[in-house]
Amino acid sequence: MKFPDPLIRGTLERRYKRFMADVTLENGDTVVAHCANPGSLLTSKESGSEVWLSPARNPDRKLKFTWELIRVGRSLVGINTAHPNALVADAITKGKITELTGADSLRREVKYGKNSRIDILLETDGKLTYVEVKNVTFSREKGLAEFPDSVTARGAKHLVELADMVALGHRAVMLYLVQRQDCKSLSVAADIDPVYAEALATAKAAGVETLCYCCKMSAKEIRVDRALPVNF
Repeated sequence: MKFPDPLIRGTLERRYKRFMADVTLENGDTVVAHCANPGSLLTSKESGSEVWLSPARNPDRKLKFTWELIRVGRSLVGINTAHPNALVADAITKGKITELTGADSLRREVKYGKNSRIDILLETDGKLTYVEVKNVTFSREKGLAEFPDSVTARGAKHLVELADMVALGHRAVMLYLVQRQDCKSLSVAADIDPVYAEALATAKAAGVETLCYCCKMSAKEIRVDRALPVNF
């Protein structure tokens, strides 16, 4: 995924009210950017960090910028949770996610379960594969990505619904997309959300598959890069 317009570099002042961030641009102006990430961003919101914003294309939009990237150590980290589904769908179409190749059709945001929408629905020879995508930015230990970074009842609900699809005879996949380059594996942050960790263990026992891929990050482009092992 290439950014349609050049990103604007700045310095993060603070992230607040969950979906807002103050950023000082290189010209000295301080702007309010939209933070398209409902998570806590525990390790990706340090004041003074180098960040990149995308300009809004809609002139009537209240917030004229969206926070896209932050530099954490030597790695760029993708903040925007609007991108992972499209990134994964594109990677599947291009055959880069080897476990999900060969589908006859790919649909996104399809209704299923209890008032939910599956991120990606694949169909191969009449057989359905339900793919839920989670964005991962959290890393407390060098080389280790973790999910979640805050309590996520919605995430636990999705695991239950994926297990329900397996019970109906379908294939179900929980795919974690790590939007950073400095991690070598993924673990569940059970200390942050033990309910999610338990739901994950239950879903795996029921036949839900887990995959993890990391991204190649730059201020020009984000793309799915390679598979990472999961430690659960």
